Amino acid sequence: MAGPIRVSDLTVGYNRHPAVHHLTGAFAPGSLTAVVGSNGSGKSTLLKALAGLLPPMGGGIDLGGLAPRELGYLPQQAEIDRSFPITVLDMVALGLWRVLGAFGSMRPAHWTLTREAIATVGLSGFEGRLIGSLSAGQFQRVLFARLILQDAPALILDEPFTSVDSRTTADLLGLVLDLNLQGRTVIAVIHDLDQVREHFPRTLLLAREAVAWGPTSEALAPPMLEAARSMAEAWDENAPLCPEGAS
Repeated sequence: MAGPIRVSDLTVGYNRHPAVHHLTGAFAPGSLTAVVGSNGSGKSTLLKALAGLLPPMGGGIDLGGLAPRELGYLPQQAEIDRSFPITVLDMVALGLWRVLGAFGSMRPAHWTLTREAIATVGLSGFEGRLIGSLSAGQFQRVLFARLILQDAPALILDEPFTSVDSRTTADLLGLVLDLNLQGRTVIAVIHDLDQVREHFPRTLLLAREAVAWGPTSEALAPPMLEAARSMAEAWDENAPLCPEGAS
């Protein structure tokens, strides 16, 4: 069984401008953690680093024995080019890359699994539709169907419920909770604090560094939220660059 996903003195950023500073902590196996904070607080940057899409500027990440391909990553919709002419069926089937590899071919059993994943997210009948023709909520269901096919033990979700309707949010939230009950570690950027309080037992409150990381009732206590607001107001977007190689 995999161990905790740990970050140790982790600093991550862009062009030597840190977006996450000296973060240390762990996501326990099978835990359900919300990552919250103001815009620009480093939430998406942290998730990209965990997913292996952004190299650390300092410190390190220990996946607890998981290979990078064993992480299921759900990006923000804005990061996906929906003008590419690919159908729902083929888009979801991409979730099987961990099984098939770069040169594997789809067999009838694989197409059956793909259609089952599409049915699970409520999109039966949409298999032949181009992804560019879908609503935001429908496309998010497609991304979740692809995630289901990945069958990954740890899921990294960047704003999974943003810009979708309330019914889609409820359906996808239920899916996330079910996946977590199956023993999967879930780390998700969430903006709705009421949703976090109701469904996520643990919270990482970020303001480019950890303000709080632990049980949600403690991490989202008023003093912690006020501290995060104060830190956000003190950000200096014109701060000097970090020296080359600095941690």
